[in-house]
This record gives sequence, structure tokens and C-alpha cells, in this order.
Amino acid sequence: MNFQRGRSSDVPEINLIPLIDVLLVIIIFLMLTTTYAKFSGLEINLPTADSSKQAEQPNEINVAVTATGQILVNKTPLPGADVLSISEALRRAAGDGKDPVIVINADAKATHQSVVDVMQAAQTAGYAHISFSTQSPR
Repeated sequence: MNFQRGRSSDVPEINLIPLIDVLLVIIIFLMLTTTYAKFSGLEINLPTADSSKQAEQPNEINVAVTATGQILVNKTPLPGADVLSISEALRRAAGDGKDPVIVINADAKATHQSVVDVMQAAQTAGYAHISFSTQSPR
């Protein structure tokens, strides 16, 4: 028995507008919450210097920074590696010399903080001329 004789059957359809709305909201959410790492694969080649070794100047203070963070001023190790003790050691090494040149010899594996501490100590001591030593390419 067919009780729906006079009725025509509706064709079922999928309404795409709510689906598109949900997908757009998801895309906007992902765009807002995603972090982008622009420099994750940045390769840096550090420069080397091709200059002949210059004669040591009388008002030059050599500061060596080892890979372990130990600091040596004119080949004399410092007991502390804080900025104030480095600054005092630089003043003692300069003596009566006027405006010495601070030459920083940092190990390749030395931390940036150790080198920045030496630079800050030179600034605290009032020495404006800072130089970094390099090695020639092999």
C-alpha cells in the first residue's frame, strides 16, 4: 500500500553554506594562532680577516675569553668574571696610559655573554676603543 500517492518526493540536498562558514572560521583561527619562524634555517658565514699581523701597540690591553668563560687580562687570569672585576683589571692594566685599545681574543666556543661583559667593563672603565682579533683562513 502506498499512502503517499499524491505527494512528490523531495530530493535531499546538502546545504554547503554552513559548511563553508565553519571552514572559514577554522582557517581564520589557524591563521591567527600560527607562529611563523622566519629565520629557522638561516645560515651565517662569519667573516675572516686577511690582514698582516700588526705590531703590538704600547697602549694595547689584550683580553682573552676562553671557551669555559674564564677571562684573562694581559695573560693574567681573573678570579671573578663579573663586569666590575673586569673593569678594575682593565684600569690596572692601563695604568697611566691614556685611552688604551682593548683587544678581545674570544674563543669560538665562548658565550656571547662573556664577550658582552668584557665590552661593558671597558665602557664602565671609560675606554671607548675596542677591537676584536681574528684569525686568517687556513
